[in-house]
Amino acid sequence: MKSLSDSELAARVARDIPDGSYVNLGIGKPTHVSEHLPEGREVLYHSENGLLGVGPVPPKGMEDLELIDASKRYVTPAPGAAYFDQTDSFAMMRGGHIDIAVLGAYQVAQNGDLANWATLDEKYSPAVGGAMDLVVGVPTILVMMRHVNKDGSPKLLKNCTFPLTGLAVVNRVYTDLAVLDVTPEGFRLVELAPGNSFAEVQALTEATILT
Repeated sequence: MKSLSDSELAARVARDIPDGSYVNLGIGKPTHVSEHLPEGREVLYHSENGLLGVGPVPPKGMEDLELIDASKRYVTPAPGAAYFDQTDSFAMMRGGHIDIAVLGAYQVAQNGDLANWATLDEKYSPAVGGAMDLVVGVPTILVMMRHVNKDGSPKLLKNCTFPLTGLAVVNRVYTDLAVLDVTPEGFRLVELAPGNSFAEVQALTEATILT
């Protein structure tokens, strides 16, 4: 099967972000979406640690140690960027002032339930960050994730088994194998990664995928 690289997946997500949007990028893979914005499109990226107008990663050796995003990745300010404390940042998130959040996930259920802050493995400490604030305050939640776990078990489920971040909050899921919308009837296929068949992707998905 064809599995998109992290860079290819980030580029696929970036294609669907409308011009002029205010977008929060979650910790990990979602932060790379900002590197793949289509030419001619303007998007203002929000980082929950207090920056609106996140610019590109600086060249090596040119990092400002005080300029990082939520993933602790060095960034630069875009023209017109604004700085603020976390109180104001979370107020933006909770108050509906951000258009889209792109988040990672451990699990997504067919009704849009999201689990992305804790597993049941005691070796890994839970870290909720701003995810719960984002899913209740941002109208469009996009999830960017691998389709299966390292052991091959599915991450797109009938019901999540990990602690939930939000109930029925996910709008669309982008995986390395396919793009799926969350509808009232369940997951609906938008597209397959090139070279994959529907049967192959369905076999790696616990929930039924509608076409």
